[in-house]
Amino acid sequence: MAKSPIMRLIARLMPAIATALALWPGPASAQVTLFPAPAGDGRELSVYSSLDDDLAAPLVAAFQNLHPGVTVRYENLLTTELHDRIVAETQAGGGTADFAFSSAMDLQVKLANDGFARPVETPHTRGWPGWANWRDTAYALTFEPAVFAYHKPSFAGREPPATRADLMQWMAEHPDEAQGRIGTYDVSRSGVGYLFLARDQELYPGIWSVVQAMGRAGVQQFPTSAELLERIADGRLRLGYNLLGSYASDWARRHPDVGVILPRDFTVVVSRVALVPAAARQPGLGADFLAFLMSPEGQGLLSRTLRLSAVSLEVAGQPGPAGGMQDLAGLRLKPVPVSPGLLAYLDQATRAKLLARWNKALAGE
Repeated sequence: MAKSPIMRLIARLMPAIATALALWPGPASAQVTLFPAPAGDGRELSVYSSLDDDLAAPLVAAFQNLHPGVTVRYENLLTTELHDRIVAETQAGGGTADFAFSSAMDLQVKLANDGFARPVETPHTRGWPGWANWRDTAYALTFEPAVFAYHKPSFAGREPPATRADLMQWMAEHPDEAQGRIGTYDVSRSGVGYLFLARDQELYPGIWSVVQAMGRAGVQQFPTSAELLERIADGRLRLGYNLLGSYASDWARRHPDVGVILPRDFTVVVSRVALVPAAARQPGLGADFLAFLMSPEGQGLLSRTLRLSAVSLEVAGQPGPAGGMQDLAGLRLKPVPVSPGLLAYLDQATRAKLLARWNKALAGE
């Protein structure tokens, strides 16, 4: 039977369609970087990560120095996409990445809790802090505190607030200075901002008085660290509350007018969490990469090169550059444990309730 004109057109277009599909780069949010093996023996490690590939490059290079035969395929994904890809690919039965590294602690723990991660014991597992290891399936690898960042010229000749009580006192005694010049995360759009608020509520009964005071002072909210720190650096904001310390510390090194304080009353600490997926195509390579990142060399690179304070006590306990930030000794550090307790933050009813209370407190209710 003769083909219709439409069918003939489709037949002519099929080669072009096939070529386009073969070259299609995938989701717009995914960024794939291939790190060829220095020696090359055909093995390939597949990594899904929320850490930018340029920041991951020193880690990959150091790993390949120890494993020169391994090519590394590195996919930089949004945290939600990373979680969803592992779930979908596992359920499809075709295998998934060999290693997953994400700043979304709750989603990583959900993968482990739902059976999408495999237990891995590395040479450093036994000495790892209990809060940073859940059943050998999900490991916290970084140590990133919530800090106060401030515009140094705005506090010339006096100390900036170093506790939440200090912050309340400064807002009460200097309303003209504080009005419209305090910033924090928009907790409805920032995952880490929401996590910091949830931990504040758990650890500090007076947090809602602080939020109300910030509301009276016309606090400004932003979804990203960069937007906050840019305004602190140029003086549009005098102080930022609960900023992610790794980014604030990096800005302080590059912008002399930015100062960073780890709160002395208590300091919430979050982490980037790593795991080896249960459906990894090369689980042995995934375990090797995890072991490297938990080693003194890997932790030192995370801390010094990436400016992300390390979990490993032989690194994190050191002052100066090796610790990524200032000496942590003497601070009341409150790490967010890697545990199923994080799953409560994913509950939509709990989230809606906390956000409603936040908005009411800012409005003075």
